[in-house]
Amino acid sequence: VGGFVAQKEREKILDRVPHVDIVFGTFNIDELTSLIDNVKSNKGRIISIKDEFKVLQTILPSKRKNKFQAWVPISIGCNNYCTYCIVPYVRGKEKSREKESIINELENLAGNGVLEVTLLGQNVNSYGKDLYGKNIFSELLEEASKVKGIERIRFATSHPKDLTNETIELISKKEKICNYFHLPFQSGSTKILKEMNRGYTKKEYQTLIQTIRDKINKVSITSDVIVGFPGETDNDFSETLEVVKQSNFSSIFSFEYSPREGTEASRRDDDVLKKTKTKRIIELVQLQKNISTNINKRFLNDKVEVLVEGSAKKGENILFGRTYENRVVNFKGTEDLVGKFINVEITSTHPYHLQGEVIT
Repeated sequence: VGGFVAQKEREKILDRVPHVDIVFGTFNIDELTSLIDNVKSNKGRIISIKDEFKVLQTILPSKRKNKFQAWVPISIGCNNYCTYCIVPYVRGKEKSREKESIINELENLAGNGVLEVTLLGQNVNSYGKDLYGKNIFSELLEEASKVKGIERIRFATSHPKDLTNETIELISKKEKICNYFHLPFQSGSTKILKEMNRGYTKKEYQTLIQTIRDKINKVSITSDVIVGFPGETDNDFSETLEVVKQSNFSSIFSFEYSPREGTEASRRDDDVLKKTKTKRIIELVQLQKNISTNINKRFLNDKVEVLVEGSAKKGENILFGRTYENRVVNFKGTEDLVGKFINVEITSTHPYHLQGEVIT
């Protein structure tokens, strides 16, 4: 068992689950092969937890799920300390990779047939502050867009307080950088946002969304929302619904608040009743379902380009791909289409995906 849960729970995992041989933290994944060899030789159980990196995970050997897509970490860790989040305590402070290392990796990926990359970080928008003394995410995106062979560039996750006008402007001009933002807002109440230590107000978030839509044509925005944070009133939740209505998100990921031991918020009274949280999240999900349905209806009879990713979960000979704006499209097709850009005509729409037919 590895990762940030292991970093936090440590011996508790061995106590609870007797068939686990190895518990290792977020900072020593590079030791995994030696840990396995040790257990095989000595027949013991091991806990290996470090508090800082020797080797950045980003430069370890990797095996890709497919040949045409790659996820490329540009930073590890987080400096934000949102009061509900355990990540900074178990993944450590933000560490950025050197820009040259990232570009070299992208060039190597392109040389091996990768068409689409997603740049990853707990907060990609603050990339470079620890290395270069300032946020240079827009510079990294611009250089990445020059790599020949890479046709689409995505990134996740964005923090609203660090998304700059330079980045938005660049995306509006660079065809390779997809018109898609995952931009968590978590709550529509400025009071709750302050309690969460998010670093922006409701109005600032709404202004940011409007700036993106003003500058980028046909942009898709998704978000994360937490309901039932300590102290959240009916009025606070109403403000969350207002932000969802006005932002016109393509989709959202919604969560009922639950305390994470070790975070600042876990020391507060979890004073919103479970039934209230459930009622609120049902209302939120239904609102977003209606919005997503109406957005997707606009694509009926449109012709869209998708990168075919593989077989859909349901249906014989049904494949799926994603559009430039990250919308999922299902269609009938053969496996030889996987990994290719194709054109699809949308024949029906649904809340969470589009249905289409391949244009031959």
